[in-house]
Amino acid sequence: MKKRSNTIFLAILTCLVWSTAYACIKIGLRYDTPLHFAGTRFFIAGLLIIPFTGSIRKNIRMIRDNAKIVFYVTLLQIIINYILFYLGMNLVPGALGAVVVGSQPLVTAVMASIMTDNETFTRKKLLTIISGITGVILISAGRQALRLGEASELLGVILILCASTATATGNVLVSTRSKGINPVALNSFSLMVGGLFIYLVSLPLEKQSGITPPIDYWLVLMWLSLASAFAFSIWYRLLQRPEVKVSELNLWKFIIPVFGAIISWIVIPEESPDLLTIAGIIIISTSLIFFFRGIRGKTLDRELNK
Repeated sequence: MKKRSNTIFLAILTCLVWSTAYACIKIGLRYDTPLHFAGTRFFIAGLLIIPFTGSIRKNIRMIRDNAKIVFYVTLLQIIINYILFYLGMNLVPGALGAVVVGSQPLVTAVMASIMTDNETFTRKKLLTIISGITGVILISAGRQALRLGEASELLGVILILCASTATATGNVLVSTRSKGINPVALNSFSLMVGGLFIYLVSLPLEKQSGITPPIDYWLVLMWLSLASAFAFSIWYRLLQRPEVKVSELNLWKFIIPVFGAIISWIVIPEESPDLLTIAGIIIISTSLIFFFRGIRGKTLDRELNK
């Protein structure tokens, strides 16, 4: 019971950190191009974790011995996911992008059921996912009108869905095939190598302004780098726990737009609570309480599989 409470606390804390990313990314993209900004962010994040990974020589040997899984996690979780995510978000309205990103727990549940034998769709899980997506739609609609017009916006939706599929697959691989791998070292390597790759790809594809960014840019860049370093390390550690199912852990990502809306109300003068957003927050909170209340035992979904 104590370990389950610890898992829930760390999952919520990680989602709180992730919820700050969207506002910071918007600030950073005022002064930088998408891929250049993303590559710089993740490379710095990878460097920041190195002092906390333990023995460098031991970690290099561990990465070499598990080269295949490390390669796939880096490719899916960082390179493919964030290249497609940043390009897709650049093509769609913010509210629509938030809804598509908010569907990630559903994508993860589908991929987990395909890739593993112990992940199943229960009625309770499906109801929680539907309620969560409904809440995300209401929050997004409350903050900005939803629309899908031009072909470029449809392309953006497709790119974000593909990014969600890549990160969902990466989550399942970390959960099922990374046992015995230091999650902090795995995160450091994948962020550093993935970030460097995205940065190098950005150089021929994106035209840089050559203007020195203001202090706001450097502040959000450092926060985003710290957030990635912390959040991914904790998330990988949670995914490796034997009692955690990847589809259930990812249900907590529904609270990211909840935290995002509340943070916006606090820090942005133009933002204020509205009925749609409050309704969405209530629906998401209620659905998560409904799913996780009373669940005991070795897995978070044990009761549902009886």
